[in-house]
Amino acid sequence: MKKLLHHYRAFTAVLFFLLFSLLPAFGGRMSGGAFAQGIDFFHGSWEEALELARQQEKIIFVDAYAVWCGPCKRMAKTVFTDPEVGAFYNQHFINMKLDMEQGEGLKFRQKYPVSAFPTLFYIDYTGEVIQQVKGFQKSDAFIALGEKALSKVDRSKQYAEAYEKGNRDPELIYKYVKALNQAGKPSLKIANDYLRSQTDLTTPFNLRFIYEATTEADSRIFDLFVQHRDRIAFLVGGNEVNERIYKACSRTVEKAIAFRSEDLLKEAKAKMKKYYPQKAKAFGLKADMDFYKATGDEKRYLKASKKYAKHIIWEDASALDALAKTIAVYLPHDAKAMKLALKISARSAEIGESYMYYYTYANLLLQAGLKDKALETAQQALKMAEEISPNAKAMVEALIRKIHNS
Repeated sequence: MKKLLHHYRAFTAVLFFLLFSLLPAFGGRMSGGAFAQGIDFFHGSWEEALELARQQEKIIFVDAYAVWCGPCKRMAKTVFTDPEVGAFYNQHFINMKLDMEQGEGLKFRQKYPVSAFPTLFYIDYTGEVIQQVKGFQKSDAFIALGEKALSKVDRSKQYAEAYEKGNRDPELIYKYVKALNQAGKPSLKIANDYLRSQTDLTTPFNLRFIYEATTEADSRIFDLFVQHRDRIAFLVGGNEVNERIYKACSRTVEKAIAFRSEDLLKEAKAKMKKYYPQKAKAFGLKADMDFYKATGDEKRYLKASKKYAKHIIWEDASALDALAKTIAVYLPHDAKAMKLALKISARSAEIGESYMYYYTYANLLLQAGLKDKALETAQQALKMAEEISPNAKAMVEALIRKIHNS
């Protein structure tokens, strides 16, 4: 019994040592960052946010909202709480929500005028507005906005000179790699050179370095990333790890398209299936659609599009609407393609209950030569549009005139 108690105490001591030795690496995020769902908003003052952004060399994202604003409430409820959105924004930005009609928001809008809600600001720690967008954004579009903002700031030059002169300080290399990644520049060689110089890749710093350096699935660093996945997840959070896998595999699909390499396409899909199976099916079908569209394989593009519509987005009217329009633009003279586009658009109109989806469907029916059905559908769109706005009504009326004159 004494021997068992001795082993238990030894195990407990080691466990507490490991836990407290890793705590600093969390950067104070255990309460609301690494394990949080969605965006972790900063609750200090604007001046404090600028200082924190300067220290961490990050951009500040500001949700400039009003309490009565419907789209603002929808973003707060459905987008800011999205785990993938949180993983991306928590990693790359200092995030703030400011009510533009009281408190800190009144002071903020004196320098950064707001004319519509929500207005989404991306502001550098220097105070310069990098990007601002008005209106509701869905999760994918919101992440894309963040990526665009990051690409507009290139801090790599401030580290490149020191690195080229021989400075191999680990912190400098980490910041250099991070800056290159954010600017969309190649970083794998610098990252690989650093990692090959290390004898222990399991230190908190090196695990974070591997996380930051993982940009492509077809790389040695990605293999190191998944090898140390659990340790990295403990430091940065499981959602962040999944997001990095998704991004790396997406980048490999982009390379597959650029080099017209089906082998790279297969590798990206296989690694998603192995390391992020929850999103693998949707990822694989979308990757096939993008690849075969870019390489001109119409038959396989349509096959992937049909599966993607039926198995992934069948309950998403907006995504169905977008896909139907894409197919019709890409293959306007292909009978099978137009038949699929019409089926997808009909489903979008059926479940979406919006005049815009009926408007799309009517347009596609007219494009397919089904004039009577197009007119019937456009009249349904008109009834809905009349309840929305004069502009919506005018747009549908113009389509009806076009159908009559065709």
